Amino acid sequence: MSIDGLTTLLAFAPATAPGTQPDPKAQMLQMVGTFVFMGLVMYFLIFRPQQKKAKEQGLLMKNLKAGDRVTTSAGIVGTVLTVKDKTISLRSLETKLEVLKSTIVEVTKDTSEVTKD
Repeated sequence: MSIDGLTTLLAFAPATAPGTQPDPKAQMLQMVGTFVFMGLVMYFLIFRPQQKKAKEQGLLMKNLKAGDRVTTSAGIVGTVLTVKDKTISLRSLETKLEVLKSTIVEVTKDTSEVTKD
């Protein structure tokens, strides 16, 4: 860092008269305010999106039914045959698989609903 940059940073430092101490209450309030601000930033950038994604995943699992075309986290694409408490049975080409509900990433389309043009 150059001398010019250092003097610029020092220009923004709070001015105190020589021989005086900064106000400890103001410093404490500033520190608490910084922690509150950092907590809010963490909430909105980390925790809230995770909660939203978990809520969407729960809704997806709740609305899963036979005939839905799904994709698993392993990349398996298949059609739901049966839905149980914790698992579902999939048909992928000529293979029947039983996978955990939590591995379902998305429902691509509902094969039972056929649109007529």
